[in-house]
Amino acid sequence: MVAIILPSFAARLVILLLFLFNGFHLGYGLSSDYYSKTCPNFEEVVTNAVKKAMANDQTVPAALLRMHFHDCFIRGCDGSVLLRSSGNNTAEKDGPPNISLHAFYVIDHAKSAVEKLCPGVVSCADILALAARDAVSLSGGPRWDVPKGRKDGRISKAIDTRQLPAPTFNFSQLKQSFSQRGLSIQDLVALSGGHTLGFSHCSSFQNRIHNFNTLNDVDPSMNPTFANRLRNVCPMHNKVKNAGSTMDSTPTLFDNTYYKMVLQGQSLFSSDQALLTDHKAKNLVIKFANSHDEFYQAFVKAMIKMSSLNGGQEVRLDCKVVN
Repeated sequence: MVAIILPSFAARLVILLLFLFNGFHLGYGLSSDYYSKTCPNFEEVVTNAVKKAMANDQTVPAALLRMHFHDCFIRGCDGSVLLRSSGNNTAEKDGPPNISLHAFYVIDHAKSAVEKLCPGVVSCADILALAARDAVSLSGGPRWDVPKGRKDGRISKAIDTRQLPAPTFNFSQLKQSFSQRGLSIQDLVALSGGHTLGFSHCSSFQNRIHNFNTLNDVDPSMNPTFANRLRNVCPMHNKVKNAGSTMDSTPTLFDNTYYKMVLQGQSLFSSDQALLTDHKAKNLVIKFANSHDEFYQAFVKAMIKMSSLNGGQEVRLDCKVVN
């Protein structure tokens, strides 16, 4: 078999066309000082809104980080996840994978405060990107300079949420989903570390603890004691609406505990466990489990890369509706 290697220019062209085909464009217009003259102090306003929300609800950081991820993976980071359903259109936020998203009010409050400071200047997409960064840093994780200048999108369709990587994905499916967005295996493993924050309902990992396959009721790759605990919390015919489990043992701290638990067979999702089925991905899991500094560096790099995908056209005055 002859390996065909694309020249670097051709490879870049293929990737660019792939982005355009998916409704994304690369964020070449983004910059750290995008609002330095038009709204220089707005970042502090966003941070304060996140801090205030966190003081009342410890689930806010995980919610904001997940919201940003779910926004970026559809049409690029264009704030389309923030739009509400209207008329005959069911918006992304009401699509099946997003039903459990919450804390939209944090973005609305931040936007309202920013509008008073600089009317019609700062996009909802940028506010969400900053709120996700603040969610991480205020939870003990790294802080980074977020490139800004995203525009808000005008299209939001629930059916498009089928493009989001599912918790039941195997590694091949994960790799394809991330590579379609220009994200590498290292980005995939680093961004999976966002699962260090938050909580999951039973439905997202039910497939691993009941009727796993014809031979096993429980996924054999799962730690038996851990699996039994989950089965007690999430019985076969669970009727408790909010039953579930924290994503790792330190759900309000942004740290590298998630990777340690993956290696111990104590991850919740099939997609988490799948990271150990690829040699390169497994080595990265081991690296990040052994060094939170390595994890933080890779996470920041991946977040900047992911959040630089944008497909918007306007600066919304209200994050819930198009202008």
